[in-house]
Amino acid sequence: MSDHKPLSAKAKARAGFLPADAAREAEAAQVPGLSVRIAAANVIADVAQGGHRLDERFSPQAVPFRLAGMEPRDAALARSIAYVGVRRLGAIRHALAVLLEKGLPKQAARLEWPLVAAAAQILYLDVPDHAAVDLAVRTVRLEPKTAPFGGLVNGVLRNLIRRRDEFASGDPLTLDTPAWLAQRWIKTYGEAPARAIAAIHMQEPPLDLTVKSDAEGWARRLDGIVLPTGSVRLRSRTPIVELEGFADGEWWVQDAAAALPARLLAVEPDERVLDMCAAPGGKTAQLALARAQVTALDRSAERLKLLAANLQRAHLHADIAVGDAASYSTARPFDAILVDAPCAATGTIRRHPDVPWIKKPGDLDSLVALQSRILERASLLLRPEGRLVYCTCSLEPEEGEAQIASFLRRHPEMKRAPIDPTTEDIPAEFVTPDGDLRTLPSYWPNEDKRLAGLDGFFAARLVLRG
Repeated sequence: MSDHKPLSAKAKARAGFLPADAAREAEAAQVPGLSVRIAAANVIADVAQGGHRLDERFSPQAVPFRLAGMEPRDAALARSIAYVGVRRLGAIRHALAVLLEKGLPKQAARLEWPLVAAAAQILYLDVPDHAAVDLAVRTVRLEPKTAPFGGLVNGVLRNLIRRRDEFASGDPLTLDTPAWLAQRWIKTYGEAPARAIAAIHMQEPPLDLTVKSDAEGWARRLDGIVLPTGSVRLRSRTPIVELEGFADGEWWVQDAAAALPARLLAVEPDERVLDMCAAPGGKTAQLALARAQVTALDRSAERLKLLAANLQRAHLHADIAVGDAASYSTARPFDAILVDAPCAATGTIRRHPDVPWIKKPGDLDSLVALQSRILERASLLLRPEGRLVYCTCSLEPEEGEAQIASFLRRHPEMKRAPIDPTTEDIPAEFVTPDGDLRTLPSYWPNEDKRLAGLDGFFAARLVLRG
């Protein structure tokens, strides 16, 4: 149960909460599963219409908090519906466009979100069809503007059930990937790799752990496998806090690709290391585990609180600094710097399916400019022969390969330190001809799709000439 203060009925109405008054809210509470569907529909609307991040909408600090007062089982179902609804939003919208020959009623635009939530259940989740249809109809009848269209919703969803096979197998690249992203990936990686990337994005992401030691032992204890890079990938879906070793800080959750940049820095004990844009702290923990003197820098004091809590659980230490990476200064230079720069995050769509729907092509220009400023500042904070690893969780070359090429042209005092896959335990397919790291979400295929793939990452290792 959250300690978040419940909103008044009027406040919920202003925020677009469905239903909009106390009487309808009370009515919804009497029907099992109805509040779950209402919450899921509202979260999908928050993302697709409001531009909010999915993970933020499920935080108890969200306003309004859609899951307030829900039992854990109901909250989990609402989360599943919302995530699938956003992940397959393109395919679902296509199906609804075909079935709604005249489109959505103009006076009831919010009808779309209960329909999307119901379609997600019918096409992609193990939910009884009758429950998905009945609760969607009940949802729309609770709000005056949508109430007259209960029959329309019933008919559309029953037609969807009859044509399930037709609509459930849509092409992820053309339906579930915005055209501007699909065209970029085809241009950068080729059509077949772009299709493989889009396809893996439709799968539930794996859960990877970075362990302090004994990866094989933890894989046995936690029902996982050891990946070629040393991360442990779990088969089970047990809540993280219930797993052995969590409370003792023996491991932390970190995608296998996200664990690589800190390794590329190859820090030594007692080296002075700066982790720029450090929160939530997985890379900081890796650097601290190597017994470096780590300064964790981030502009968000709230996110740094999470970093501090994660370090405390892992019994690791870092100096924490609140500040802007693009203007940070220090009296003493660092031996090594990790720049995990803000980016479009298109390499994490599998984990964050809201990214394609809240990012826009114009976002890239401002992000690339910010990354350039951070790189400039980082280069001024290095000692001679100091190392710098720049990384982004983006598939866009402007934020990776092109960014580094431009930086090196401007800074002849910096040189690339290429990755050697034969000596650094980095799979050769991850290393570019220039010696940089580039992972694609479609790498590491597996018959069990939950065990396949990893985040898309770019990383380059640079050295300041002596």
